[in-house]
Amino acid sequence: MRSLTGRAARSRHGRFLAEGPQAVREAVAAHAAGPAPVVLELYATQEAAQRHAAIVTAAAEHGVRVWTVAEDVLAAMTDTVTPQGLVAVCPTATTALEDVLARRPRLVALLDRVRDPGNAGTVLRAADAAGADAVVLTAGSVDVFNPKCVRSTAGSLFHLPVVVGVPLDGAVRDLQRAGCAVLAADGAGELDLDDLADAAAVGAGAPVDLTAPTAWLFGNEAAGLDDAGRAAADAVVRVPLHGRAESLNLATAAVVCLYASARAQRRR
Repeated sequence: MRSLTGRAARSRHGRFLAEGPQAVREAVAAHAAGPAPVVLELYATQEAAQRHAAIVTAAAEHGVRVWTVAEDVLAAMTDTVTPQGLVAVCPTATTALEDVLARRPRLVALLDRVRDPGNAGTVLRAADAAGADAVVLTAGSVDVFNPKCVRSTAGSLFHLPVVVGVPLDGAVRDLQRAGCAVLAADGAGELDLDDLADAAAVGAGAPVDLTAPTAWLFGNEAAGLDDAGRAAADAVVRVPLHGRAESLNLATAAVVCLYASARAQRRR
């Protein structure tokens, strides 16, 4: 169990850990709703099993093997300083890009070489909140089953399809063929997101239609998007900075961009 906090063990066993009541609750709900197993085992301290009896009962009713363990045993399973008493073992299941595209997505977050697990998890959570259809991570990105990333998603990892390990050029090309405009988010973009949102609100013509199916492309935290990524996109869009901040971090910019598209699409 402890070894699953490392990427090599997760890859070898095809399993990862979801810790805490929020993540475990969403994992159990996804397990109960779908045909494929989402939770393989559930470990709980006696106190947590009593406090979160609804979660434990739902897991057991849907065929999950539930173990009651001592607090020091559960603490040894995880890498958190203060464990919350519930740990689920889940399969590292991901979705193929072609399966996502077959559903004709209208909003997708595409992460290129994003390395920080907290950032990746926060973007995934924001994409879920904005109503996105999928999150795609290119080769060289962080493992979405990293414990910190799983915690940062706050359960959203179990809500929407996640595609991993795809080459950027192939992902952009396939998304475009599926009818999505690929918009690269970059601080030096020639298009202003506020202008595009204003145009979408009144139905005016604009270089980019935010009401149309869109895949937002976000680059590495430190280096941003490379020239190939910017060139492959249909347009490069900047989030305007109206104050004195030098820039926005990746996760904040992603929230702004995804919600701009979600708002425009809902209005349409």
